[in-house]
Amino acid sequence: MLLKVSYMATLAIGMLTTICLQAQQTTQTVKGTVLDKASEKPLSGVSVMVTGLSMGVTTDSTGNYTLVNVPVGRQRISFTSIGYKPVSIPEVLVTIGKQVILDVSLEESIRTLNEVSVTAPKARKGMALNEFAGSSSRSFSMDEVTRYAGGRNDPARLASNFAGVSSTNDSRNDIVVRGNSPTAVLWRMEGVPIPNPNHFTTLGTTGGPVSALNTNALKNSDFYTGAFPAEYGNASGAVFDLSLRSGNKDKVEKTLQLNMFSGLEAMIEGPLSKKKNGSSFLVGYRYSFAQLGQQVGLKFGTEAVPKYQDLIFNINFANSKLGKFGIFGMGGTSNIDFIGADLDSADLFANKDEDTYFKSRIGVVGLKHTIDVGRNSYIRSVLSYSYTGNEGQIYKYYDSLAERQYVMNQETKNTGLRFSTYINSKLSTRFTMRGGFLAEQNGLNTFLETRENRPGWEVLRDYDGASWLLQPYVQGKYRFTEKLSLNAGVHGMFYTFNDASSIEPRASLSYAIDNTKTVTVSYGLHSQLQPAPVYLYQEKLPNGTYDQGNRDLGFTKAHHYILGYDWSFAKDWRLKAEAYYQHIFDAPVEGMASGFSILNSGADFTFPEKINLVNNGTGSNRGVELTIEKFFSKGYYLLTTASVFDSKYKGSDGLERNSTFNNRSVLNVLAGKEWKMGSSGRNVFTVDIKMAYSGGRYYTPVDLVASARAGTEKLDETRYNAERFPDYLRLDTRFGFRLNSSKRRLSQTIYLDLQNVTNRDNVFVRRYNQVRKEVGTVNQIGFFPDIMYKIQW
Repeated sequence: MLLKVSYMATLAIGMLTTICLQAQQTTQTVKGTVLDKASEKPLSGVSVMVTGLSMGVTTDSTGNYTLVNVPVGRQRISFTSIGYKPVSIPEVLVTIGKQVILDVSLEESIRTLNEVSVTAPKARKGMALNEFAGSSSRSFSMDEVTRYAGGRNDPARLASNFAGVSSTNDSRNDIVVRGNSPTAVLWRMEGVPIPNPNHFTTLGTTGGPVSALNTNALKNSDFYTGAFPAEYGNASGAVFDLSLRSGNKDKVEKTLQLNMFSGLEAMIEGPLSKKKNGSSFLVGYRYSFAQLGQQVGLKFGTEAVPKYQDLIFNINFANSKLGKFGIFGMGGTSNIDFIGADLDSADLFANKDEDTYFKSRIGVVGLKHTIDVGRNSYIRSVLSYSYTGNEGQIYKYYDSLAERQYVMNQETKNTGLRFSTYINSKLSTRFTMRGGFLAEQNGLNTFLETRENRPGWEVLRDYDGASWLLQPYVQGKYRFTEKLSLNAGVHGMFYTFNDASSIEPRASLSYAIDNTKTVTVSYGLHSQLQPAPVYLYQEKLPNGTYDQGNRDLGFTKAHHYILGYDWSFAKDWRLKAEAYYQHIFDAPVEGMASGFSILNSGADFTFPEKINLVNNGTGSNRGVELTIEKFFSKGYYLLTTASVFDSKYKGSDGLERNSTFNNRSVLNVLAGKEWKMGSSGRNVFTVDIKMAYSGGRYYTPVDLVASARAGTEKLDETRYNAERFPDYLRLDTRFGFRLNSSKRRLSQTIYLDLQNVTNRDNVFVRRYNQVRKEVGTVNQIGFFPDIMYKIQW
């Protein structure tokens, strides 16, 4: 199989290289809108320049600009305006097949005119888009998602390259941030929370095997790892704040893409009206390529064929007296059948003595509206509806029975009606405020029954109802001087399911030592709901009734303390260091003395079956992070992130233990080089590499005697997290071409991503084998070649 893939790749590279012949300059248009960062009002008269080239324009009365005839390749574009801090955007990728839409926000200077000094534009890469962001925040671009080796077109896997983030599961994209459970992550899109945006999801989780997010439809978005601004709630570990890009409002553009993980994709975008009045549409559809991949012998970590498809759209209407309206949405379906007789004994997700059938659905649709209020204020509102559903059945094979036995059935339907609104006002050059609220009605119909290792059927979950989560907030940013600024606010939460409530102060103080160095100190109190399966678990009593003792659980809470230092120590180089401490409290633990804590759950498809939990558990995460980054210039880039941390918890027995997610150390080294091809240099050959290292996870060993007696896996709960997996290490390399046609407005991208090139056996899990009655080790995915081809015109 490997020889076949290598031959195909060599043949494709040879064919593509012959295209790079003609010496003709190729150019494209770069356009966008420049806004005031605080008020989000358009700025006119801003000078927009392509660094190193004699070309530039100024923005018009609506803040729009258009740069024509920009040479293809990676360009640096600067924005300057009197009274505003200049900004330089590095690594802007220009291709012939698609116009570049680059929107930028500028921060107003608080100096008086006679104090204005001329400074070089500061490179703004990775700085959070949110005006109120403090420490532990950064933006990421979709170019980064597709550029780095091993990324699989997945924003969550991109985040695993950032400092403080680890992901040691090759088969799921759950991310661990600073030792927190993956369930501590909040996903948002267009300003409102969204359900778990992955295929094959289950209730209460935030990750999955395959992302349902189409990266070609996303624009630069923010990612937070601690002390979030006051507008973010119901998260204690991390926040993904995603934004959809608008379609091209001037011309129709098309994209076709084929990737082993994200599938076969078609996307179209363009203006809604022939008048080109600023309205636009974007629609993308993807269909699973996994089935075809398996037919040529590729491995996906399971012999079962995953089938999935998804749709995403974003429609924006022209501005009017009633404001600006837009409609957005995404949806996906997925299903997979694990037939035991057809599975390999080392399959990651199934056992040979059972058949499992699983399918899931996800859908989100939203209406957004923005209207100006006065000269420097606006109101933004979003009304959205979401649906997630999944169902699964398990059949077991027993030696004593001639036919398989139906042992488990579960069905879940989760709906969400959300309304978010806030008013943002730039009260002065120094002071900006934002206040609003988010109201969520979560409807849930869930049923789970099993008779595995039981005398008859037992209902573990049976609930049909709805509850509200209300989250008001207010926050402000005050700039005392050009160097010193304060972001502060307060966030509230009230949960009608059990009347739990929380008031959470947030603050971040930033001081710019000079134009290259900044120190930031941040604090935040953060609260989060428990996963729904924890609230709704019930245990059958001898009299036939059910104990539903988890329903009164309160929020898990955490204090975040962060000290950050950012230093642009050389041209195109940046160093960022952060030290943090998180004190976690009110975590659910057992009422009786034990080492159990919900802080160790969330990196799987199920949750522990524990009843009568109480909010008495604690935990702590502390660590130091370092990022050294060289922006792309002189044909190469470099990104190195390192984290050293310690994650501990206490159960109801009061003993301090290592948490499941205490990897202790994480190191990522990413680098890439581009070589221009042909005398015109419009085509590029790229090589990217990534080395990822992480300390092994702690785990609770199997109780072999109890498992053999019960006929199913039982953990040794006297030794919670007493053992540790070996360290995780993976090396990925990627080879690619970026081709720009000399005759048509058409560009092509192809890459071969060789993941885990050393074929290292990283441990996936150690589990009880019911057939052999022993504990066996299952390794993660070995060497895997991933291929992508994209064409845009």
